[in-house]
Amino acid sequence: MQASPAAFPAGRADRLHAPPALAGREFALRPAVAGDLAFLRRLYGQVRAAELAAVPWPDAVKEQFLDSQFALQHRHYLVHFADADFLLLERAGEAVGRLYLQRRAPDYLIVDISLLDDQQGQGVGGALIDAVQQRAAAEGCGVRLHVEMHNERARRLYERLGFAPLAIEGAHRLMRWPGASLS
Repeated sequence: MQASPAAFPAGRADRLHAPPALAGREFALRPAVAGDLAFLRRLYGQVRAAELAAVPWPDAVKEQFLDSQFALQHRHYLVHFADADFLLLERAGEAVGRLYLQRRAPDYLIVDISLLDDQQGQGVGGALIDAVQQRAAAEGCGVRLHVEMHNERARRLYERLGFAPLAIEGAHRLMRWPGASLS
């Protein structure tokens, strides 16, 4: 029997911190820990809520499905992105989102960025991505991410931040920001 992976790897000392624009609004980024899993499961359910609204399952079945899918996604991230920064976003000490970031050359990969519904549309996601872009550019890297095909709001945000579509991968569009110009 194979041991299950740890909840999260230890956070790195050189991790990303909340950019000043967010820190001034009481936001902070910190390494995720096992005690955050209940919040992260709730966040996952909120992200998938619109998708599941059309499914004619009883609520208890939807919850079981979400529990299972969250557990699978969590294990997948830990196995395939073991060197990533698994960061929890807090506002005034309360969890409001997550940013999972793999920092490798030639491109950083935003593995996942998710915010509670009431934090969306306030510049929080854009500020986090801008901070990732600045860190990547300082290291001569670009940034990649995947966006669900039906998530037009997120796609438009990424395009405003300079990301361009590269390919379709299943139900997701791969997008890339090329990094700072060297001219």
